[in-house]
Amino acid sequence: MPTATASVTHTAALARLGHALSDSTRVGVLLALREAPAYPSDLADALGVSRQVMSNQLACLRGCGLVEAIPDGRRSSYRLADPHLAPALNELLQVVLYVEPGCCAGDTCTCA
Repeated sequence: MPTATASVTHTAALARLGHALSDSTRVGVLLALREAPAYPSDLADALGVSRQVMSNQLACLRGCGLVEAIPDGRRSSYRLADPHLAPALNELLQVVLYVEPGCCAGDTCTCA
């Protein structure tokens, strides 16, 4: 099977996804939204963060083009911006990685 050529647009989109996945709260939001849209307050409660933190993370995910707001009267709920994201996230959950035991330990981490 031939490999698709990645354009600058593809590369930028994957970089935005990588940025989104680099924060555990954003990952939690994306995983929660796989099932159904949710209100920010419900997401904040489920993930154990403040509403301000949730607002900031949702703004980041909107900026990355990964989630979108759904107006609902005076409130808005959020959903994944593209239907392909839910199965892609499910596939990523199936990936098993071996991480060196000493990797990412304190000041010696070279992953950042």
